[in-house]
Amino acid sequence: MYESYAPDSAVIDSLKPLIEGVKITIVMGTWCGDSKLQVPHFYKITDQLGITEQDMTLICVDGQKKAENGLIDNMNIERVPTFIFYKEGKEIGRIVESPRDTLEKDAFELLSKSN
Repeated sequence: MYESYAPDSAVIDSLKPLIEGVKITIVMGTWCGDSKLQVPHFYKITDQLGITEQDMTLICVDGQKKAENGLIDNMNIERVPTFIFYKEGKEIGRIVESPRDTLEKDAFELLSKSN
């Protein structure tokens, strides 16, 4: 999935200035078909954007969408994968399950509204 995905380079270039200072939490299930498809695509995008591991958190959940130690209890997770974007400690938006358009276009739309 990672290798075969080709993010839109024009959108990636537009995203680069918007991603500064943004932290991302990914909530996924290894059992979930959407997670198996979308999470590798998202990692391809973050690699092209130069996002470091320090700016991302990956949380895996079970079939009841529960995580160890109550990690997601206050995150209002209904479907996975959920990609949550934070700036200055506040949630600025999320992509849930599947993007409306593409992951990179949806992220651009989200981040451009917050700037």
